[in-house]
Amino acid sequence: MNESTLNLVELSQRIKKLRREKGLTLEQVASETGLTRSWLSKVENFRITPSLQALGHIAAVLKVPMSELLSGIDQQPLIALVRRDARKRVERDDSEAQGTVYESLAHSRPTRIMDPFFLSIAPGGGRRNALGHEGEEFLMVLAGEADFHYGEEVYHLSAGDCLYFDARMPHRVANPTCATASVLCVFSEAPSTLTQGEESAPADAQKPTPAT
Repeated sequence: MNESTLNLVELSQRIKKLRREKGLTLEQVASETGLTRSWLSKVENFRITPSLQALGHIAAVLKVPMSELLSGIDQQPLIALVRRDARKRVERDDSEAQGTVYESLAHSRPTRIMDPFFLSIAPGGGRRNALGHEGEEFLMVLAGEADFHYGEEVYHLSAGDCLYFDARMPHRVANPTCATASVLCVFSEAPSTLTQGEESAPADAQKPTPAT
């Protein structure tokens, strides 16, 4: 596997699923791996790309071989059809608890550059905190209305309106109306760094030494 064959969404969902099946909390995995809870949360919510070294630590705690953790993740069929009733729900940052349902529209092609999602945002729903992630993003309101918060700016969007933006800037989408909003969201990941070497994570990736 090389750095062009990693899909962060597929990998992150696999890690989260295995962790939950093992009955482990993020705190427990952090304690065993020497990585911080906040960094692991970003990995599970496909906001940052882990290195092979970090994946090795995670796999060891989950008690699965690296080959199993990465199995099939480099599959790349020429075309992938996802019927409406075959969409895959994906949880991100407790999204459903905050009134947003993510449905993956390309999960049948594990290796992909783009990640399209159909978002259903309940009235008054939407992520509470603005967060950034690697790559770029395209967003289009298909039905209803939504407020898009980007840094210090707020854009009110109606059906048919769209945005393309650098996803590293903290951002969030919310529904301020009394009707459900439907939004098409497409992530385009930055080149992944699934390679040996330094950890490709923020400064808090390594567990700090407790103050004495």
